[in-house]
Amino acid sequence: MKRKHSLVVVGLMGVALSLSACGSDDDGGSDNGGGGGGEAEGKVGVILPDTESSVRWESADRPALEAAFKEAGVDAVIQNAEGDANKMTQIADTMIGDGVTVLAIVNLDSESGAAIQEKAKAAGVATIDYDRLTLGGSAEYYVSFDNTKVGELQGQGLADCLGEKDANIVYLNGSPTDNNATLFAEGAHSVLDSMTSYKVVGEQAVPDWDNEQAATIFQQLYTAADGKVDGVLAANDGLGGAAIGILEGAGQAGKVPVTGQDATVEGLQNVLAGTQCMTVYKSATQEANALAETAIALAKGEDAETTGTTVDSSDQSEVPSILLDPQSITKDNVGDVIEDGGQKAEDVCTGDFAKLCTDAGIS
Repeated sequence: MKRKHSLVVVGLMGVALSLSACGSDDDGGSDNGGGGGGEAEGKVGVILPDTESSVRWESADRPALEAAFKEAGVDAVIQNAEGDANKMTQIADTMIGDGVTVLAIVNLDSESGAAIQEKAKAAGVATIDYDRLTLGGSAEYYVSFDNTKVGELQGQGLADCLGEKDANIVYLNGSPTDNNATLFAEGAHSVLDSMTSYKVVGEQAVPDWDNEQAATIFQQLYTAADGKVDGVLAANDGLGGAAIGILEGAGQAGKVPVTGQDATVEGLQNVLAGTQCMTVYKSATQEANALAETAIALAKGEDAETTGTTVDSSDQSEVPSILLDPQSITKDNVGDVIEDGGQKAEDVCTGDFAKLCTDAGIS
């Protein structure tokens, strides 16, 4: 069963806007400055989830989205819900009231995300799930990376670092309210569960991707396993960093491989230092461009170009999707992230990491 979509027709809400710049005021306003992008109709609202689960949302996604919409000549306003589902709902209500014709959200949980999308639908506003699928939602499109593959890369990365020896593994999974976290774990398990020399000695999800809670949870799992942990499948760099902090206290940092995701500055530094086995790079520019292209198609009343569909596990509906390919990053190819613009060398190669960058061929 495929979700039925009613695409937004230009001027659906009677708003014809001259599109030229991207607004990003955290208080809810958009910057409708002058300057050239030509004329088009429609307005896009984007709501990012928080600033705590990963630094990517403000350091990578926001600037990439601003650049993508500005390049396309699209009037857009970008807000951050700061981890508060009620605030996300309020932001969405304001955006809808201000005349957005397309609304993209990174939901904090599927229930609140689906409610936002229903409100938008009732107001004739098209919706897009950005990065995270809203289970039971009504988004016209889902723009993200292949998140099962992300987990597979993490699982294979940990296996490559552990080798064929007997090993005890702890899983530090992402938020239970984030469908992506489920997919990451499924992908990792699909690789590691078939390796009979590995034993899972602990697994727990981290509420809201909270790094402080992750440290507490990992400490408890580590203690329960009597410190006999040989590898950590951490769902992102923040959770990986929390585990590394505990391992450092036990004198095991660098001896126990830890995975990650997002190719953050800290994650890349940990990979270079050898305390983190690998991370997964997902180009914010690539994802932002895909969102901008999808939003523009919706605003014009056209179909977006998709790579396939994603099954919504809540009702088995198929959501038209644009899924991008993630990349595994180890010490050998950290430079790929720098070259692609995912991070700046001057941010990664600071202090003690300068020599590590030089050794890795990063300048």
